[in-house]
Amino acid sequence: ADLHVHSHYSRATSGECMLEEFHRWAQLKGVRLVGTGDFTHPAWFAEMKEKLEESAPGLYRLRAGAAAPMDARTPESCRGPVDFVISGEISSIYKRDGRTRKVHSCLLVPDLESAAKINARLERVGNIRSDGRPILGLDPRLLLEMALEINPAVILIPAHIWTPWFSMLGSQSGFDSVRECFGDLSEHIFAAETGLSSDPPMNWRVSSLDGLCLVSNSDLHSPGNMGRNANLFHCALDFHAIRDALRSKDPAKCGGTFDLFPEEGKYHLDGHRKCGVCLEPEESRAHNDLCPTCGKPLVLGVLHRVVALADRPRGARPATALPCQYIIPLPELLAEM
Repeated sequence: ADLHVHSHYSRATSGECMLEEFHRWAQLKGVRLVGTGDFTHPAWFAEMKEKLEESAPGLYRLRAGAAAPMDARTPESCRGPVDFVISGEISSIYKRDGRTRKVHSCLLVPDLESAAKINARLERVGNIRSDGRPILGLDPRLLLEMALEINPAVILIPAHIWTPWFSMLGSQSGFDSVRECFGDLSEHIFAAETGLSSDPPMNWRVSSLDGLCLVSNSDLHSPGNMGRNANLFHCALDFHAIRDALRSKDPAKCGGTFDLFPEEGKYHLDGHRKCGVCLEPEESRAHNDLCPTCGKPLVLGVLHRVVALADRPRGARPATALPCQYIIPLPELLAEM
């Protein structure tokens, strides 16, 4: 399953980010379940209603008329069924405790009717039409409360939780724990997305995350990146079974993740792009977290932030940890050669 993707209505995405192309690339990559992405965008939501039909409890498939041309372009050895789960990312930019916070959240919704109600509520908060990933002045705790009022089965997954600028634990605008961010509703947060710049072993160093099911998704901006990070489920193929698997962290239902090596991620190390500086956390601390070239503050990357919050040594593995496997991106490897 690749649960976090973006449509062509999100900024800096390919025009090929269409449901039909997701259907085709899922088959090429061996992905069985794909997020729709961007359900909050009215034009994309209209496409979803037009092109999708229910296939299982809480899941959808591409209608036959839209799927057939894509299947004809897919090698026979790759062909197989593909299901969709309604998903979307919200960018919350708001003030809390005297600081500007920037936190991204990924919502998974069990039916189009609930998604429509969420959209109607969000449109009263801010502009959901300008971007597939809307920027709203809405505290993620209030977003979660609103979504649960509409449908208690909705899943909110804090997105790419370590990214410096836009995440729950980010060095520039985040918090130090799930409880700080979500307060009395923390019990409803049972999964968190590691992001491209971190992997499960990095997250295992932070004991406050032990109760969360770590998920990995592509966050793709072009269909060819589908499955570069993904999840393995052994449960029944329906929304509620997947929700139960994430909440339970039962390895018989939730088989862990497929990850890029985190060094491939954009925000893994510390740096200052303008000066072409890239440093390990230890090097940054030796320079008081200032750029050795210009003296301005460095952007502290994911590894630095993990080390700051870690209460376990590198290599520690909690008893509840799920498996993780690594993939090497073949196109990038060929490009390097």
